[in-house]
Amino acid sequence: MEQMLGAFQSDLSSISSEIRTLQEQSGAMNIRLRNRQAVRGKLGELVDGLVVPSALVTAILEAPVTEPRFLEQLQELDAKAAAVREQEARGTAACADVRGVLDRLRIKAVTKIREFILQKIYSFRKPMTNYQIPQTALLKYRFFYQFLLGNERATAKEIRDEYVETLSKIYLSYYRSYLGRLMKVQYEEVAEKDDLMGVEDTAKKGFFSKPSLRSRNTIFTLGTRGSVISPTELEAPILVPHTAQRGEQRYPFEALFRSQHYALLDNSCREYLFICEFFVVSGSAAHDLFHAVMGRTLNMTLKHLESYLTDCYDAIAVFLCIHIVLRFRNIAAKRDVPALDRYWEQVLTLLWPRFELILEMNVQSVRSTDPQRLGGLDTRPHYITRRYAEFSSALVSINQTIPNERTMQLLGQLQVEVENFVLRVAAEFSSRKEQLVFLINNYDMMLGVLMERAADDSKEVESFQQLLNARTQEFIEELLSPPFGGLVAFVKEAEALIERGQAERLRGEEARVTQLIRGFGSSWKSSVESLSQDVMRSFTNFKNGTSIIQGALTQLIQLYHRFHRVLSQPQLRALPARAELINIHHLMVELKKHKPNF
Repeated sequence: MEQMLGAFQSDLSSISSEIRTLQEQSGAMNIRLRNRQAVRGKLGELVDGLVVPSALVTAILEAPVTEPRFLEQLQELDAKAAAVREQEARGTAACADVRGVLDRLRIKAVTKIREFILQKIYSFRKPMTNYQIPQTALLKYRFFYQFLLGNERATAKEIRDEYVETLSKIYLSYYRSYLGRLMKVQYEEVAEKDDLMGVEDTAKKGFFSKPSLRSRNTIFTLGTRGSVISPTELEAPILVPHTAQRGEQRYPFEALFRSQHYALLDNSCREYLFICEFFVVSGSAAHDLFHAVMGRTLNMTLKHLESYLTDCYDAIAVFLCIHIVLRFRNIAAKRDVPALDRYWEQVLTLLWPRFELILEMNVQSVRSTDPQRLGGLDTRPHYITRRYAEFSSALVSINQTIPNERTMQLLGQLQVEVENFVLRVAAEFSSRKEQLVFLINNYDMMLGVLMERAADDSKEVESFQQLLNARTQEFIEELLSPPFGGLVAFVKEAEALIERGQAERLRGEEARVTQLIRGFGSSWKSSVESLSQDVMRSFTNFKNGTSIIQGALTQLIQLYHRFHRVLSQPQLRALPARAELINIHHLMVELKKHKPNF
């Protein structure tokens, strides 16, 4: 039994060692399995990346480039070429087996893509082609260019250079032609160097020269021209010159400028976005490529504008063009197209100095105007001040949209010269009354025109309002002086005596006071009637004349009221003539009948 148990114990110990051996063998087999699975995964990826399926070969060799399967297999080919390059860098020997096949497929794909894209670019050159259609078609195949960039940079550069060369010529040709035809529908009558604010209407260059009065008036008047910067017209469709010629339509320069630059803005934005998307560029690279395409066109438009401005004397047109550029610059910024920023600055660099020069020429023309050379003068508003009023209100109303301090300074200089001019002309009249009528008529006219367009709190409106009020008050005093001068003088003297405490001296004035009371009672009605007629004859603006008459009658009532107060002093209270005094309320009722109803 002991022997049997001993044998059993030894058998158990050998089984235990066998189990441990089996466990060790199992662990080793697991490690080998995992290693083989990992190797199989890596090898599978490598083989999948290197193997060229027949579907890929067939599509690249036989399928047209416009078919979806060609594009799909091209992306597959691009991925395989990238995988082979990566494995070659790691020293994988198997790459040599597929390198030749992939190279031949790549060459075939590049050849087909190059031919396709160049054909699309050449189609731009056909006359009357809408090049936006083939451009849009190219965007569908933008991966073609990305494939070339990754696999054949020389061909990619060739295509890009061909695109730049073709499109730059097309844009240049289109804009040169459009600009030439556009300028043919400009108004024939344009401002000349003699059409300045201070130039006399009588001044003619010769017997056969055309009258310039009509054109001068339109030069300084905004009319409907300001609508070109309204949101609706700013982005309205561009002008079609041959349609305008057929309909015998004509346009001012700013309308042509707007049409030309709106076309430029639209095409430039589209071109810039196409370049960024198709040629896979951004930042300075996109900016450079855009200027390679559009640079010649932009330079041509700048030269044309510079040439036109050399003989341009229409300040309103130039100022409107400045505001068109400011708005187009904002639109380009909203569309996220910075490529035109430099161009807008160059255009403004041409427009601003010209605008300032024309404005300074007008300031100088008003400064050097000699009133004695202006022919027969009358007290109505002068045509030079009317020009100023129209011109100033035009610039102020345009400037309110995007304020500019330099413009306000130049307008301030012009206003000073016009005010001095009005005073110089007024000095030509012999009587102070005529001088005042002339000043009031001119200030009132300028104020009326300015208030139509400018804000009520603008500097110009405020300035002319103060001048008008001061001259109106002076004119009312001048108006009341002939019929009621004696009464005015007595009231002022008497009030001065009373204020100084010398009222006793009024006792010696009974005869004078009696004469004043009776004189006023007998003549005030006819004097007021004559005064009203005189005012309505003198002032071109009936509303202004009415307010002057009203002011004069109010002042007359105040004067007579003061006269009553003087006569209520103890020294004059017992005067018999006081009984003949007209009741102040009765006078007010009677004077209301003389108030004109306009």
